[in-house]
Amino acid sequence: MIAQASKTDDKFRVPAPSDLPYFIERGSGPPLLLLHGVLVTGAMFDPVLDRFATRHRVIVPDLRGHGRSRGLGPPYTAAQTAADLAHLLDHLGIVSTAVLGYSQGGAFAQQLVLDFPARCDHLVLACTFAFNKVTFRERLEGMAASLLLRVLGIERFAKIVASQAAKEFGKEPANWLEGMIASQDRAPMLAALRELATFDSRRRLLEIRCPTLVVAGSNDQAVPLLHARMLHDGIAGSRLLVVDDANHVLIWTHPEELVRATDEFLGQPLR
Repeated sequence: MIAQASKTDDKFRVPAPSDLPYFIERGSGPPLLLLHGVLVTGAMFDPVLDRFATRHRVIVPDLRGHGRSRGLGPPYTAAQTAADLAHLLDHLGIVSTAVLGYSQGGAFAQQLVLDFPARCDHLVLACTFAFNKVTFRERLEGMAASLLLRVLGIERFAKIVASQAAKEFGKEPANWLEGMIASQDRAPMLAALRELATFDSRRRLLEIRCPTLVVAGSNDQAVPLLHARMLHDGIAGSRLLVVDDANHVLIWTHPEELVRATDEFLGQPLR
């Protein structure tokens, strides 16, 4: 059975049996659920999927409205996504799993833990946030992204994002990012950006009781280090790992460090 809806979000409905998100599975062992970020798909985990699958039963969904789950309609809220994930775990017969949320996927991971705490036994929050509109720059960038996507359409928007990303990440990761964004539908992505702007877990971080690892890149400009410190300070007993000389795509540039840190953390006993 699906648990009750989030106290903080009334845009929620219990998923129907046909509302199962698209997902892939790899490997065997203790389960590990990987949650992707805004505007992309589960394919963002390709650089680490095989490595994780050597020790884990890895489950990688395309979240509601994204990629091959684009047929799942609104609402595209964090609470709805958490309910979708609980529904997926029920379908797979998984009572509890480790969860790694990357970028906005970390917001969805937090919502899953808050709404369905028994479903998550370890939590990894990578390059993510509790509230992504702390600074004036972040608020301005959020408004600009929504406006550009609305006016230009998804393919031209993807080119702009990639051209900016290439300056910080390099050409190859930027091209990878452009391809994933350009394959999406505009309306769900606009909704995802709105959710990015409104998500705020700061007052509920103390409710997260499972062992938590916060991972950040020292040079991340998309989600600066202050966000990792906010999560670390707010989640009791959490660990913070800062990857030196890494930015927001450390999953591409430093995959071994991310996998090694996650595997070491998941090997720890439950509190």
